[in-house]
Amino acid sequence: MGLGLFKRFTKAGALLATVFFLLACSPKLDWRIVQSPQERYTALFPGKPDKLERRIPYQEQELQQTLEAVKIDDDIYSVSSIKVPVSQSAAIEKIITQLKSNLLDRAKASGGSVEEESATYQTSSHQRLATQDYFVTIKANNKIQQQMRVRWITRQMANGDSFIYQVSVLHGNANNDDAKILLSKEEYANFFNEFYPE
Repeated sequence: MGLGLFKRFTKAGALLATVFFLLACSPKLDWRIVQSPQERYTALFPGKPDKLERRIPYQEQELQQTLEAVKIDDDIYSVSSIKVPVSQSAAIEKIITQLKSNLLDRAKASGGSVEEESATYQTSSHQRLATQDYFVTIKANNKIQQQMRVRWITRQMANGDSFIYQVSVLHGNANNDDAKILLSKEEYANFFNEFYPE
């Protein structure tokens, strides 16, 4: 009788230890596929994103910008898309240059740094294309405040309209870790690798 009770306690203890181990190893990220048919992309977010839409002025016209973002602890995962109608397609390079300079010049002006790296992305039709990743460090009072990984992708649709995508992760409360090493970890790389524009 005592031996049977001991075995039951041992099994219960082993089960409890297994459950505790699994809970301790469970990721805080709740990865989910998010489809955005209007913005023509599919993405893998680490939680349910919020969606914001606004009109932004550009050369006496307005462009539609959509932002999907989720905050997990000190990180903000986001996809911004700007729809550029075929009538404005000549301005795409200027818009991208302005988007890049707004972010990258601000980082450099803060005393931070920008590191560029060749990368690839895959379209929803499984075509692999070249892009650039930027690893950005933003400082305040000579201390690293934020680190960011960002890429810009342009895709033209069948009707001639285009989308400019900005895929990024912003890491707040940063320390002196190298931005490229930190933001190349799996929990960040997944977000970039699983973004599929049409």
